[in-house]
Amino acid sequence: MALFRKSKGDRRQARVEPRLIGERRRAAPPDRRPLKRKRRRSLLGGFLSFLFKSAFAALLIGAIGFGYIWMSLDKKGLLRIPDREPGVMLLASDGSVLAQQGSFYGDEARLSDLPDYVPNALIAIEDRRFRLHYGVDPIGLIRAFVVNARAGHVVQGGSTLTQQLAKNLFLEPDRTMARKLQEMVLAVWLETRFSKDEILQLYLNRVYYGAGAIGIEKAAQAYYKKSAQDLTLAEAATLAGVLKAPSNYSPSLQPQAAAGRAKLVIDAMVEEGYVTRADAQAAAELPASVQASDYLPSTNYIADWVGEQLPTLVKTYDQSIIVETTIDPHLQTVAERSLRKHLNEEGAKLDVRQGAVVMMDVDGAIKVMVGGKSYKRSQFNRVTKAKRQPGSAFKPFVYLAAMEQGFTPDSIEVDEPIQIGDWQPENYKEKYLGAVPLRTAFALSLNTIAAKLVSYVGPRAVSSAAHRLGIVSELGNDASIALGTSEVTPLELTAAFVPFANGGYPVMPYVISRITGKDGEVLYERKGSGMGQAISSYDLGAMNDMMRAVVTRGTAKKAAFGGFEIGGKTGTSQDYRDAWFVGFTSYLVTGVWMGNDDNSPTKKVTGGSLPALVWRDVMQDAHNGVPPMALPGERNIASEQGTLAELGQPGTSFEEIAPPVIKQPLSSLEKGERKKKGLFNSIEDMFKSDKKRKKNKDKKKTLLDYL
Repeated sequence: MALFRKSKGDRRQARVEPRLIGERRRAAPPDRRPLKRKRRRSLLGGFLSFLFKSAFAALLIGAIGFGYIWMSLDKKGLLRIPDREPGVMLLASDGSVLAQQGSFYGDEARLSDLPDYVPNALIAIEDRRFRLHYGVDPIGLIRAFVVNARAGHVVQGGSTLTQQLAKNLFLEPDRTMARKLQEMVLAVWLETRFSKDEILQLYLNRVYYGAGAIGIEKAAQAYYKKSAQDLTLAEAATLAGVLKAPSNYSPSLQPQAAAGRAKLVIDAMVEEGYVTRADAQAAAELPASVQASDYLPSTNYIADWVGEQLPTLVKTYDQSIIVETTIDPHLQTVAERSLRKHLNEEGAKLDVRQGAVVMMDVDGAIKVMVGGKSYKRSQFNRVTKAKRQPGSAFKPFVYLAAMEQGFTPDSIEVDEPIQIGDWQPENYKEKYLGAVPLRTAFALSLNTIAAKLVSYVGPRAVSSAAHRLGIVSELGNDASIALGTSEVTPLELTAAFVPFANGGYPVMPYVISRITGKDGEVLYERKGSGMGQAISSYDLGAMNDMMRAVVTRGTAKKAAFGGFEIGGKTGTSQDYRDAWFVGFTSYLVTGVWMGNDDNSPTKKVTGGSLPALVWRDVMQDAHNGVPPMALPGERNIASEQGTLAELGQPGTSFEEIAPPVIKQPLSSLEKGERKKKGLFNSIEDMFKSDKKRKKNKDKKKTLLDYL
């Protein structure tokens, strides 16, 4: 028993333990609530700590990423907004604006001058939170992500107006993540440097609206022919809607799509409180109207040609410049309309689809340049770049070479089938008239006579005459040059006819008279007295004698108008691939070409048909109120009287006229012999020709010598 008895200490401890245990049990309930609160505070603190650490990490990573992207950018030029490209304004001869490229006077709109609904339309459809974000809109990005995820494809973009501006000003249009991140960084930078209104103004003046218009002012002019300050609500909404896709929502090319897009813009403006429902209804009742058109004026051909010449005339320019041209805007319009009219009415029937018109005065100043039927469909300038065979329009140079070697308009040649080597030139419709004066042969464009003349004087003499007057293209060196087989441009062929109109002086055709800077400084001015006389008065008189006959009784009778003396030459290349008429008065020279770009044949279009009609339309208008003037050159009255007798009465054809009797014929004519130096009607003519040849030997420089 003693073994199992507890000591006092043990008993004391045993008594205490139950009390302590009991006390713990009694004390436990009050202590549970404080322990729970402590646990909650611990969880909340941990969560806040996690958020803080995550946010700090995100900020740190963002800062590092921002710095990396900033450093990866080419910062050259980022500290200032790039200047707008210097503009070029083309003025016509009367001071009116022909064309304009780049920025210039009055084409940068100020936000304070615009109606409130112009910028608000942009904000409503492109960036509703524009005034709330700081360049990048996280809410907008999330919203765009959700909408695109639901749609399964990209419906909304998350870019802000500031991001779009940053892209337009500084970045290439690449669709990469790196470029997107750079865009965000630059957007934030823009927001630190400029106010919201300044960013809006920059955007409105730098964004592309289609139709070649950069900036709201040019867009208003291009579509509505008014200043951006005068835009209506409907027009402002339409222009804001264009920005999503200028080609798809162009009010001139896609009017229905543009109107539908404009309605979305106005509805967005109502939702944002920019306009009332009544304003929206009024805009719907008076919609923006633009006549659908794909027309671009032919003056664009001139603007392109001027642009090609500017680098040689003005090496560099850091300001907008004014280019004064020689173009007559009224005649330019007349020529363009006439060409389009005749091609539209007759082109399909005759298989002719293209044409070109160029007019210049007797100094070489270009008054009209229409490089094709439609600039919108083809920007190729056929006046300056199309190399085509001139056909019989080249014959004036053949006959001039003959005149310079002693022939006259009254010289007789036999129109008959001939063969030169392996070549057998044929006349139109293979008709032959027998013995005829050169005047008749020229007026009727007889191919056999032209070929004979080349065989007499030599191809080199013909090429020399052509180059001396203004042809710059390389020419052939065989007898076929007589029929215009060497290709030339309408510009150079027309320029080479100018000496026949101005007294024998070659010209360098030009369209730019002066170039000045925006501040008025003269950067270029055309000067120079031109080249010396290239045709003697005697030979010029002979040539104009024959070229008058082309219009009065020859192949270009349709070109005649009023009481004006007109000279010229028609031309038709092989298989009717090219049709020409180049004609002149003492005031102006105009060349017209028609054909097809693929060199396919037409249905017998000749130079005396459609080209002569277009020529008459523009030249007759150009000579309104101008007194008639005789063509230059020494005139042989006896020869002209013979011409009248030869030509007979109006309506008489050359086939019905017997050639006149030739006085003092050479014996070689009777024997049918031909010498290369030429055939003369009399011994007196032969001596006169020899004297002239010696006198003018040193004067005959070609245009190539001056280039």
